[in-house]
Amino acid sequence: MNKLTLEILERWLWDSADLMRGHIDSSDFKNYIFGLLFLKRANDQFMEEANIAVARCYYHFCHGKNNSF
Repeated sequence: MNKLTLEILERWLWDSADLMRGHIDSSDFKNYIFGLLFLKRANDQFMEEANIAVARCYYHFCHGKNNSF
């Protein structure tokens, strides 16, 4: 049995992505990329805000403060 190398795996994954992607014009591909970039930015912003909220809640809980955040 042949051992799977990183080079073979990368080639196989790239060829699989080509099959799934099909023929798409490069100018149309930007629509997919911009959508992914938007979702990534929205997710990053949400995680930042959520971490701030959790930190504030933890601070108020640990210090026994019951007032609003």
